Amino acid sequence: MLQTPAILFCDIDGLLPLRGKMAPGFDDFIASLEHAAIPNVWVTTRTRLLIDDPRRKLGHSHPFIAEGGCGVYLPEGYFHLRPPKTVRLGRFTCLPIAEPQPAATEALEELAAETGISIVPLRSLSPRELAQNSGLPQQQAELMRHPDFNEVFFLAGATDDETRRFLAAGAERHYQLRQQGVLWSLAVGASLKQCVREVSKLYTRALRSQPKIVGIAKQDATSGLLSICDRGFVLVERDRPADSGDVTSERLPTRFREMDLDSEDVWEEVMAAISSKG
Repeated sequence: MLQTPAILFCDIDGLLPLRGKMAPGFDDFIASLEHAAIPNVWVTTRTRLLIDDPRRKLGHSHPFIAEGGCGVYLPEGYFHLRPPKTVRLGRFTCLPIAEPQPAATEALEELAAETGISIVPLRSLSPRELAQNSGLPQQQAELMRHPDFNEVFFLAGATDDETRRFLAAGAERHYQLRQQGVLWSLAVGASLKQCVREVSKLYTRALRSQPKIVGIAKQDATSGLLSICDRGFVLVERDRPADSGDVTSERLPTRFREMDLDSEDVWEEVMAAISSKG
C-alpha cells in the first residue's frame, strides 16, 4: 500500500442518494482520489447489498462502513494482515461492531412485547408494499430485506408518547434506534466512532505511519461522521431555504471547513486540501 497524506471517510448518503442524482462532480472526485492513491472509505446507512451497485459503477475498491456504524467491510486481500475478529459476509471480510443478525430481530421483538407497541418488520411486507413504502424500485427495495446487522421496521400507528416510551426503553438497553424517513432501524452495539477507529488502525499498521483522518459530508448529514475525524469538510447547498433549521456546521469545531457544493471548483478545492501536508 502506497504512502498517503490522509484517509478520507466520506458520508455518501447525501452525495450518492438511492433516489435522485449524484452530486455533480463526485465521480470525478473519486477518480482523482484513486489517481492520488488516497483511500476513500465510504460511510452509509445502507446495507452491504444496497451499496454493491454504486461501488461497482464508480469503481470503489476500498473498505466501507455500512448500516450506520454496524460493521467495516474489507475487500478481499485489501490489507495484508487480517484483523483478529472478523466474519465472512458475501465477498467481504467484515469487522463486526454491532451484533450480527438475528440479535437485532430478537431485541426488537422483546422491546415490542415489553412496551406493548406494535411494530411491523420490513421483511414482513409484500414486494409491492415494500416498494411503495421505501419509494424504491422493487429490485432495490428487495435488497432492504437482508441487512447483516440492523432490523428495519415501522412503528404501527404509535402515538408520539408511545414512540417516546419505545425509544426510552430501547435506550435503557443501549440499543441504537435510528429513524430513516418513515422507517426505523434497531441495532445492538453499533458505533460509527468504533468503526472509524478500527479501520484507521488497520491503515496505520499497513502504512507504518499515521495519516490524518479526514471526513466529508453534506450539511444535512445525520451520521455524525465529521465530529469523530481530525479534520473535514461540510458541503453546503447555498440554495437551501434559510429556515431549513440545519445548523450542523455551526456546531463543528474550527478545524472543519464549509464548502459550497454548488461551486464548480468545490471538488478541486477539497482535493487540494486533502492532499496538502498541513
